[in-house]
Formats: sequence, structure tokens, C-alpha cells
Amino acid sequence: MPHAQFDPTARQALAVTAVDAKTRKDLTWQQLADAAGLSVAFVTAALLGQHALPESAAKAVAELLGLDEDAVLLLQTIPTRGSIPGGIPTDPTIYRFHEMLQVYGTTLKALVHEQFGDGIISAINFKLDVRKVADPEGGERAVITLDGKYLPTRPF
Repeated sequence: MPHAQFDPTARQALAVTAVDAKTRKDLTWQQLADAAGLSVAFVTAALLGQHALPESAAKAVAELLGLDEDAVLLLQTIPTRGSIPGGIPTDPTIYRFHEMLQVYGTTLKALVHEQFGDGIISAINFKLDVRKVADPEGGERAVITLDGKYLPTRPF
């Protein structure tokens, strides 16, 4: 039976523990995702407290990280989502995403609505991919794909 949290404190504490174990064991997010049999984006988000893991995935990552049965159970609970408390983020990487949405948010909205109509892009039926590619002018570029199902607004 699925269980939901009403307070994110326990999952936040588990996220700290999981990241510490990942660091101490010199594991990558990809290694944890491979053990779980799920995408690296989903497993990373789950270990950072934003998704529930299926039982088999929770057991697999807990074993790699050396987490106990309480952690396995907690990893399976439906979290209280949202990892950026307060106003404008201060972490430079997260702030740049905030800045991108400040600059391009209305553009994305206009283009989505023109192409699809009134509705939203699901963050539940969703895929995320992050890749590093060579920049033809030198250096590297980040290619981030946000792939969500379109859900039209339905009059009632």
C-alpha cells in the first residue's frame, strides 16, 4: 500500500545521508540508477527526496549506499515535493535555471499554447535527460531535454 508524507523533514534528512554515503563510497548517480533499473534523472530525484522508489529499486540503492531497512521504507513513501524553499534560489546552478525561466518562461508558455492549445506539460508523466556535448566553438555545452506529456485543459 502506498504511503504519503505530510512533512518533508525525514526525506530531507535521508537525502543528506544518501549523498554522504554516495560520496564516501565514490559512487555516481548513474551507478545508483543502474542498480535501481531506472533512469538516472528519476533515481537522483528520488534520492534527493522528490520521488518514491519502487520496492526493488529502493532495496538496490539502499544496499549500494549501506542504508538500513528504515531508509528502504522511507524511499518508497510518496514525498512532499519541492526542493527549492523560499524566494529566488542562491545556488548558482539552480539560479541559472530560475533565470532561464525568468527570461524564457513567457516564450515557452506562448509557444506551447500556440502549438497545443490551453493546457499544461506534465511533470508527473515526464522524462528528463542531461547530456554533455562538444561546442563547435570550443568547450562544452549542456543539452537538457524536458519531455512531458501535454495535458489539455478541459471545460467542465
